[in-house]
Amino acid sequence: MKRWILLISLLFVALPGLASEGEENKEGTEAGAAVPRVVYVSLSPALVGNYGSGPAIQYYKADIALQVTGEDNAARVSYHEPLIRNQLIMLFARQTDQSLATPEARETLRQAALKQVQEALDQEEGKPLVDDLLFNNLVVQ
Repeated sequence: MKRWILLISLLFVALPGLASEGEENKEGTEAGAAVPRVVYVSLSPALVGNYGSGPAIQYYKADIALQVTGEDNAARVSYHEPLIRNQLIMLFARQTDQSLATPEARETLRQAALKQVQEALDQEEGKPLVDDLLFNNLVVQ
């Protein structure tokens, strides 16, 4: 009998808290406060090309993902993928062994690539659309 009384009293304590959580969630969705989703647009197939101007041919392979906010922006970025690929291929072609040798140099390249993509999209769409650029894989040889 004591167990039942304890169980019932615990339910009375817990139920108001559960009800208020449900009301908060309902209010957030009713007010139309839908949070835009983060979407990653992968440039597929991977970018492959050569870089440097020395006597030996040097190659790179870059698997790149672009972080955008919202499905609409993802569709617009996908529409401009040929332009984005061209901009990135031109950027990679200008690289040297020093600009790809260390993690710090690769981070500098990543930031330059992000800036290049944002500038191209800003010219085409009037806003940069891309929040971040990620190297999923970057191989140089």
